[in-house]
Parts: sequence; C-alpha cells; structure tokens
Amino acid sequence: MAQRRFHYDRAFEHYLRSKQIAYVSVDEARKSFDGPAKLKNFDFVVYGSAGKNLLVDVKGRKHSGKSRKQLDNWVTRDDVECLRRWEQVFGSDFISTFVFLYWCEAQPPDALFLETFECDNRWYAVLAAKVIDYENHMTGRSVKWETVHVPADRFVSISRPLLEML
Repeated sequence: MAQRRFHYDRAFEHYLRSKQIAYVSVDEARKSFDGPAKLKNFDFVVYGSAGKNLLVDVKGRKHSGKSRKQLDNWVTRDDVECLRRWEQVFGSDFISTFVFLYWCEAQPPDALFLETFECDNRWYAVLAAKVIDYENHMTGRSVKWETVHVPADRFVSISRPLLEML
C-alpha cells in the first residue's frame, strides 16, 4: 500500500483491496510524462473486466448523510482538463473517472447510497462519474477558485456505484 496522507485516499485503497479490485496507486512525487504542458496527476489506475480500466481521481467530501441532493461534487477546471488529457495518453481502454468518496458521520442508510464501507472507524459512501459525463453537465461554481460542479439532479443521474463501472 502506498504512503497516503489523506484519509480519503487511504479509505479508497482499503475499499479496492476489500473488493479484490486490481489497481495501481499513482506516486504523486513522480511523474514521468510532462508532455507539452504539465499534467496534474490522478490517484489510481483501476483495472476492471472486459477492458474497462479507470483513471481515477479521488475527491473526498464530507456528507451530512441526510439527502443525495446535498452531494457536494465540485472539482477544478484543471482536474477535468488534465484527466481528459490523461485519457488520451492512455488510450481507448481507459476511462477517466472522478470517484467521490463521501465521509459520513454515521453509517448512511441503504437507500441513500448503494456502496458504503467502514475504514478506520469512519463510514464512507462511493459514487463515480465518468469525466466526460461530468464535463457535459458541469457549470461554474467559483470564478476565483476556477471550480465547477454538476447540479444535484444531474449529478444523481450521471453518478453510479463504482462497481457498476467495472
């Protein structure tokens, strides 16, 4: 297991191991491809069945556990652009994906999330969205911070349990 500073990354790696999903964690200290412009790293390469491999950027968010309409899903424009470029570098067998890992203060009800797990005495819920779908529905959130998000009703329609994507 790679050295992970943030509990969201450690929790996601725990999730992958517990589901026996093949993956490679990306070492943020090393990047061998700079290309014409430097690209921000993603977090994991996740290998699925039938050539459905994912380039995953984990986005940790805290969730009150009350409603799916309150799912915070903001990212930076750079996150979107870099993941799309990485997808081109890796080729058609790889899909760039945001995995939103929601830290819940208590075990969330089954009706709220289809994938939940516990790691280090914390509860998490997992939702994934293909970056291309995210990009097609995103709107500006903050000009100053160059962030975007997908409105809640659309996010619910484009996000799915990670296991469905593999």
